Amino acid sequence: MTEFNTGDTAFMLVCSALVLFMTPGLALFYAGMVRKKNVLSTTMQSFFAMGLVSVLWALVGYTIAFGSADGPMGKFIGTFDKVLLKGVALGASGVEGHLYPESVFAMFQGMFAIITVGLITGAIAERMKFKAYVIFAAIWVLVVYSPLAHWVWGGGWLGMAGLGALDFAGGTVVHIASAAAALAAAIVLGRRKDYGSAAVQPHNLPMTILGAGILWFGWFGFNAGSELAADGVAGSAFMVTHLAAAAGMLGWLIAETIQHGKPTSLGAASGAVAGLVAITPASGFVDAGPGLLIGLAAGVACYFGVQLKNKFKLDDALDVVGIHGVGGTLGALLTGVFASKAINSLGADGSFAQLGKQALGVAVAWVFSFVVSFIVLKIIDATIGVRVDAEAEETGLDLFDHAETGYVL
Repeated sequence: MTEFNTGDTAFMLVCSALVLFMTPGLALFYAGMVRKKNVLSTTMQSFFAMGLVSVLWALVGYTIAFGSADGPMGKFIGTFDKVLLKGVALGASGVEGHLYPESVFAMFQGMFAIITVGLITGAIAERMKFKAYVIFAAIWVLVVYSPLAHWVWGGGWLGMAGLGALDFAGGTVVHIASAAAALAAAIVLGRRKDYGSAAVQPHNLPMTILGAGILWFGWFGFNAGSELAADGVAGSAFMVTHLAAAAGMLGWLIAETIQHGKPTSLGAASGAVAGLVAITPASGFVDAGPGLLIGLAAGVACYFGVQLKNKFKLDDALDVVGIHGVGGTLGALLTGVFASKAINSLGADGSFAQLGKQALGVAVAWVFSFVVSFIVLKIIDATIGVRVDAEAEETGLDLFDHAETGYVL
């Protein structure tokens, strides 16, 4: 019998639950920003991912991402030795002294897959057919997310076991991948019918702020848990995660106040999330000072990044590209500048060479996710269609897709 470290096992169990809790938080964060006729539809897109992605992850997603890298295609895809989580219940993960059940590791990584799919939905809000979303999400998690996770974390060609690009908790795998898919979806779907002609106001900002708070809370499991052990690196990741979120909020509000004269509650929530996004790839590799700087820079950069959608007339409804794309890219690049082996001996020190590796990782994630997502969406559009008709969009997707209303007042 394998002797597991009970402290590490308990830590990873809690972190797994925290990451899962982020998805209902994301649902609230997004749902508060749409109109009330689409609150259930938007919530459902995130919540449904908890069911769909979990099943697909158990069937084949986990083995694609974390199956053995020793096969002939091991640098690109995991071997299929863990289909239906075969042997996982009896396996062990971690290193000597920090061993815990592989079942815990599989579930921890599965929670990442769930929320990554959920993130994409911010770009498709208020106009994508639910059945089209289900098909896209099912394909995407298997042909984009799982291979990319293998490349970076599963012993593949891009991460620390290959090229050496650093991504502690998902700057490329989660944030850039979801933002690239969101960009493809916004292009294929097109703009909402009243885009630019009528003010689209969030229907419930307190709901959005609550969602942001849950995301902030869950992100401690997301980043600290990615150390996969209850040790000093996990503690450091916890610290810089919180500091970056706080600094991101301040950076966004400073930029917003300078430009428009008043700080907004939506800006505070968005800035905190921007800081969390940017610190994700760096969280296990940087100290407090760089963590604050990364968060502050992300708050400012994402504030202006969100405004680019108006310049390009891109209806990224809930700013996935502007926050997760800009923040994830900035954080991944700054990891190459501020990473320190004094913080994490398994990482690297910041240098021009490391910055180049980070830039390649960013480019690969953007191009791979965007191209595959665009192709998949075009195929779905050519068969069943991706967008609801004008009447359904006017009525709202709550009634059209789910025969429900969010509020009976």
